[in-house]
Amino acid sequence: MAATPGSEIRRASAEDAGAVARLLHDFNTEYEDYTPGVPALAERLGELLASEAVEVLLAGDPPLGFALFRLRPSLWSKGADTYLEELYVIPERRGQGIGGALLDAAIEAARQAGADHFELTTGEDDTAARKLYESRSFTNREGAPDAPRMLYYELDL
Repeated sequence: MAATPGSEIRRASAEDAGAVARLLHDFNTEYEDYTPGVPALAERLGELLASEAVEVLLAGDPPLGFALFRLRPSLWSKGADTYLEELYVIPERRGQGIGGALLDAAIEAARQAGADHFELTTGEDDTAARKLYESRSFTNREGAPDAPRMLYYELDL
C-alpha cells in the first residue's frame, strides 16, 4: 500500500494482534478510556483478524499507528458499509501525515472490497481528527452543508 512519511502501510494478520493490542491499549490509556489490557486485547484481536471480522492497516515497522475498520452488508445498496472503529498514531509521530495515509488506505481498501459508504465517529473536542476527516470530505450534516447535524448515540448493554 501507499508509503507514508517514514513508513509503509500494510494489512495486519492475526500474527500482528499483539502489536495492534499494544497500540490500542496505549490509545485508550492516553484518552483515559477503559482497556482490558494488552493480553485480553491481543487474544480478541487475534480472533477477529483470523476470522476477517475486522480489517486492520498498520503504518511502519514497528507499527507507528493503525486503522481498524469493519465491513458489513448495506441495507440501502448492494455495496458494503464501512465503519472506521479506530484510527491511532503514536503521539510523537502525529502531524507527519501518517493518520491521513492510514485513513486514505482504509478508504481505498473499503472501495476495493465493494463498499460504497464509509462512516466514523469522533469526539466533538478532537479538533485534529475532525480536521483530518473534513479534509477528506466527511460530513456530519444530513444531506447538505446547511442541513441538521448528525448525532451519534450509544448504550452499553
